[in-house]
Amino acid sequence: MRSIDELIRTISDFPKPGIQFKDITPLLQDAAFCSQWVQDQADILRPLQIEAVAGIESRGFLFGMLLAQALQCPFVPIRKKGKLPAAVYQVEYALEYGTDVLEMHQDALKPNQRVLVHDDVLATGGTALAAQQLIKQASASTVAVHVIIELGFLQAAQRFPEVPVFSGITY
Repeated sequence: MRSIDELIRTISDFPKPGIQFKDITPLLQDAAFCSQWVQDQADILRPLQIEAVAGIESRGFLFGMLLAQALQCPFVPIRKKGKLPAAVYQVEYALEYGTDVLEMHQDALKPNQRVLVHDDVLATGGTALAAQQLIKQASASTVAVHVIIELGFLQAAQRFPEVPVFSGITY
């Protein structure tokens, strides 16, 4: 079986000069690898007794839903402002230049529910921290952060001292 590193493509100077974008599209095209990788990740995560997976829009939905299915628990979408139709919790967070807002349905989680935050990439950690704040607003708890790719040189995992960070691959 191929490795995850073989299935992640690097695109130079995207979306702007100097950026080495890590593209998961080739990974998505290998159904056998994806299926096995999700099962392997679920096996690693299962001891945490996860009761819900919160996937961050939009690429966090792809594997977040698959992980939720493998862990046999609900999937909770965390979306950008204005995309969810019912009452929401909301958190504003800092971007490189400016701010953005994430939202989660208020009825998505139960108090004390054990939640895994999932996204495709962990770069600076701001988005995952915002997701963790939404989960806290729902009186639930984040038990881990899971990503496909961690940009280790940015040291974002250090921003999560209370929960483990699991990465498919670290660059």
